[in-house]
Amino acid sequence: MIVSDVFAGKTYAVLGLARSGLATVETLLASGARVVAWDSQETAREAAIALGRSYRAKSRDDRAELGFSTSLETNGILEIGDPMEIDLTGFDGIVVSPGVPLNRHPITMRAKIAGVPIIGDIELFALARPTLPPHKVVGITGTNGKSTTTALIHHIIEQAGYPTTMGGNIGLPVLGQPPLEPNLQGVGVYVLELSSYQIDLTYSLDCDVAVLLNITPDHLDRYNGFEGYVASKLRLFDMMKPPHVGVLNWHTEFGQKLYHQLADQHDYQIWTNYSDDVDDPYELWGAFDENGQTTARDHLSTQKDWPALKGPHNAENAIASILACSALGIAEVDISEALKTYASLPHRMQAVATRNGVLYVNDSKATNAASTAPALAAWPAKDGKPRIHWILGGVAKSDNLDECAPHFGNVAHAYTIGEAGHMFADLLRGSMAVDDSEMLSAAVRRAARIAQPGDVVLLSPACASFDQFRDFEARGEAFAAAVAALD
Repeated sequence: MIVSDVFAGKTYAVLGLARSGLATVETLLASGARVVAWDSQETAREAAIALGRSYRAKSRDDRAELGFSTSLETNGILEIGDPMEIDLTGFDGIVVSPGVPLNRHPITMRAKIAGVPIIGDIELFALARPTLPPHKVVGITGTNGKSTTTALIHHIIEQAGYPTTMGGNIGLPVLGQPPLEPNLQGVGVYVLELSSYQIDLTYSLDCDVAVLLNITPDHLDRYNGFEGYVASKLRLFDMMKPPHVGVLNWHTEFGQKLYHQLADQHDYQIWTNYSDDVDDPYELWGAFDENGQTTARDHLSTQKDWPALKGPHNAENAIASILACSALGIAEVDISEALKTYASLPHRMQAVATRNGVLYVNDSKATNAASTAPALAAWPAKDGKPRIHWILGGVAKSDNLDECAPHFGNVAHAYTIGEAGHMFADLLRGSMAVDDSEMLSAAVRRAARIAQPGDVVLLSPACASFDQFRDFEARGEAFAAAVAALD
C-alpha cells in the first residue's frame, strides 16, 4: 500500500467502507493519521475495526512484525463514528465514497459549516505523490470507453517494460497498491480510470497525461444539467500544468469545440486526432505531427491486426491510447506490437466462444444506447446480409434507441429481455425481426437456433441489469454460462 508522512498527525473522517474506503483507512493509519470511520453497514464497520486493531502496536518492532511501515514514529489511531453526528471542527478532510451524491447528501452542508474539505482517495494519492518514488500519472475520463482505454494504456506501458499499475475506477484501489519503483526502462506509471464523481472529489491531481474520450449526457441527477457534467470532466484538465499533455480524440463538432476551448484556456499541449481534412478516424491511428495533429503513419499497425479491439468505438479507444503512450515517450513500434496482443476486458466486447461457426460476444457493460451503438457497427452486413443477432434489454435509461438506429441494418434478428423487453420489441419491429424472449437464457437458445456460420450473437443490452441480475458482471457471466450450455 501507499504510505506517506504527509498524513502523519492529521485527522480524517472516512465515510463509506467498501474496498476503496478500507484501503483509504489502511493508508491513513499506516501513515500515522487519526481516522474516524463510518459505514451504514455493520459488517463494513466490523472490517474497519479489525483493521484498526492491527494498528494498536505501540513500538516500531511490533509494527514491523505485523508487516506495516516502520518509517513513521506516529501510530495511526482508528475510531468508529458517524461524521453526521460528531464535531468535525479541526478535521483535515472528509474522505467519501464516489457514490455519495454530494448534491443531495447532508454531509456537504456539515462539512461546509465546519470548514472541512470533502475529498476522495484519488486526492489522497495526489497529496502523497511528492513523497513517492519518481513516477508519472495518466488519467482517463469520458462517458464511455474508460475501462478499455485504461486497460489498453496499462497493457502498452507494461509491454514496453515500464513499471505500471492501474487503479481508480478499475481494478484495486490505488492507495492499496505498493508504490511503483523505477527500473532500468524508466519511472513507473500509474494509470487511473477516473469517473466524474472521482474528479469531483479531487483538487490537486496534476496528470502527466490527461485523456478525455467523449462526453454524452449521463448522471444528470448529480449535476446542474449537461453543462455541469461537462465541467466536471474538464476539471481533470484544469488541474494539469505544463509541460504535461492533454489528449482529446473524437471527431464530433462538440469534441472539436472542446479541443479549441482547452487549447485556448491552457498553456500545455493538447494532442488530438481532429483534422480539418480527414473525416475517417480509421485512417489516423493516433500518430501526430509537431503541432499535435494526427497524420497517417505506415509503420503503425491498423485495427485489422488488433483482435480484441473491434468496432469504431475501439478505434477511438486505440487512438487515445496511442496518443497517450506516445506522450509518455513510448516508441511507436512498441505501441504497435502491444495493440496486437491486448486482450479485451470481461464484459466489454468479449468473445466468449465460437460454436458451429457462430461467434458469441459478451458486451454486458454496454448499459446505454450510446455504448451499444459502436458494438452494432463492429460487424457490418456482409454481401448485403446482416450478421448480428442482438440480445438487448433490462432497465432502460431512455425510451428510445436513437443512437443505435444508424446500425439497425447490421442486425439480422433482435431478442429482447427484461423490464424493457416489451417496449424495445415494439420499437424495433418494422426495422428487423424481433423475438420478445424475456429471459437471457431463452434469448441465447433462440439465437443459436437461427444464427448461421459467420454470424455473431451479441449481448449488448443498452440497459442496466438490475431487474434480473446483481450487476452487469453477473449478466455477462449468465450469458457465457448459457452459451456453454448449448447443445
